[in-house]
Formats: sequence, C-alpha cells, structure tokens
Amino acid sequence: MLDYGKLERIYLGGEAEVRIYENVVEKIRKPKRYRHPKLDEILRKSRTKTEAKIISLARRHGVPTPIILDIEGDKIVMEKIKGRPVKDVMNEEISEEIGRLVAKMHRVGIIHGDVTPMNMILSDGKIYFIDFGLAFIEDRVEPKGVDLHVFFESLKASFDNWEKLRDAFIRGYREVYEKAEEVIKRAEEIELRGRYVESR
Repeated sequence: MLDYGKLERIYLGGEAEVRIYENVVEKIRKPKRYRHPKLDEILRKSRTKTEAKIISLARRHGVPTPIILDIEGDKIVMEKIKGRPVKDVMNEEISEEIGRLVAKMHRVGIIHGDVTPMNMILSDGKIYFIDFGLAFIEDRVEPKGVDLHVFFESLKASFDNWEKLRDAFIRGYREVYEKAEEVIKRAEEIELRGRYVESR
C-alpha cells in the first residue's frame, strides 16, 4: 500500500485533476460529458496507459521524469518531485539543458505536446518533465517543430530576455539531435504562418 501522506493541494486542468500529496502525485483524467460514457471510459483508460508508457520511455532515454508508482483505470500515481518550478529559476543554462532534453525525446519520436517552463521542475540540479498529458509518438518533422514553437512562444510570453533563452535552447537542441536544423527551420515556418494569419 502506497503511503500518500496528507493532501496538500489540487489542480484542476482541462484534461485532468492533479492531487498533490505529501509523498506522491495522483493524476486523474476527467470524464468528457460530450462523449458517450462507455467510449469516454475506454479513451481515458487508453490515454492514461499511453501517458504512463511515454513517461517511462522518456526516462529510459535520459529525460528526468517522475517514476510511475501505479496505474489504475484513468488514474496514474507517480513520484512527487520536490524542487522549484523552472518558470521561477529560468536562465540560459537551464534553457540550453531543456533543449538537450527535448532533443533526446525527439530522437526517439516522443512529441511532448506542451513544452513550457510550467511543466518542468528543477530538483537536485536536474530538470524534470512532469506533465505528459498531451504527449504522443510521432516521427514527422511538423509536430517536432510545433513542440519548439510552443516553447519559444511560452518564453516570449514570460521572459524579457526570451531571445537569449531561445538561442540557448537551440544550442542545446543542436548538440544532441542530428536532424535539429530541419526541425528548427520548421519551427520558424510555423511562426511565420501564425504571423501571416494574424496579419490577414
């Protein structure tokens, strides 16, 4: 029997409810009322299982993630990572390491889907990716470019020195991923597409 400890806080996200206990984190996928209940249950269980598998795959390839302690239906119980949110400690060195870690995921076809400083914790000198709720496996360039674009946009929204942080990320990403140039170019194209839509 896992020792959860006392409940500290609850986060209600679009996809899931996250309960943070003293010793563990529990993530429960929320039912979608617009779906047929039986189909909804199947999808929630399937996506929960997929998320747990991707977290473990990322960990096996050198990306710090919480250890999965239990999976039950639409619920994942995982190790609680104690540290500081990356958004509160972001600097060029950290951004460069994030670039390396995203590159490690992209090398094995993991698309994170929500690469932002909000979804990372700095603990004992390591950057942990803590939320894989939107992650999937795909080897095309486009979703990898989207991952980079999402991260760059999150930097732009939160930090005055976002350009230096972006350049640091790119340095780290290039260091690890042999197809980096192709993905970086695609991220630039995605940004231009967004600008074109805005200017119309």
